[in-house]
Amino acid sequence: MTEEIIVAGFGGQGVLSMGKILAYSGIMQGQEVSWMPSYGPEMRGGTANVTVILSDTRISSPIVQEYDTVIALNQQSLDKFEPRVKKGGTLIYDPNGISTPPSRTDISIYKIAAADEAAKMNNSKTFNMIVLGGLLKVKPIVELGNVEKGLTKSLPERHHKLIPLNMDAVKRGMEIVEKVR
Repeated sequence: MTEEIIVAGFGGQGVLSMGKILAYSGIMQGQEVSWMPSYGPEMRGGTANVTVILSDTRISSPIVQEYDTVIALNQQSLDKFEPRVKKGGTLIYDPNGISTPPSRTDISIYKIAAADEAAKMNNSKTFNMIVLGGLLKVKPIVELGNVEKGLTKSLPERHHKLIPLNMDAVKRGMEIVEKVR
């Protein structure tokens, strides 16, 4: 199994953190992992994306032109990466801030209202974990126990008290993700 994923959105949405946690979760599961972040100099408010590859075999290159899964968290990212989903692949998007929804018919499309759900949870910082939960419901590429271990590895120890909240957000994302087509 090899899964090539890109998560793209605005800086400050936790895009890079989500990729890092996913990568650590894969490591905890004994997978080969590649994590390659990309962000502009403006950081917060600018665009950011991260490519994560999880594989049972050695990864030959972290450079990917087409993805098995694209997660687009703003219109700019959707416009840029929707064409780069492999035929038969998966696109997940948050409809908040999306004016033109995805239109391809040769891929599976899911939406997850993570921004709205994070607001209901009274914690905007759970946004990326809700999205991660949606991904793991659609594509169970890592086990929840390994996500918790990945959080432990990637978060500074002073933030470990937030792991239960983050795991609740992952589980909530698994509940609210919806298939569009």
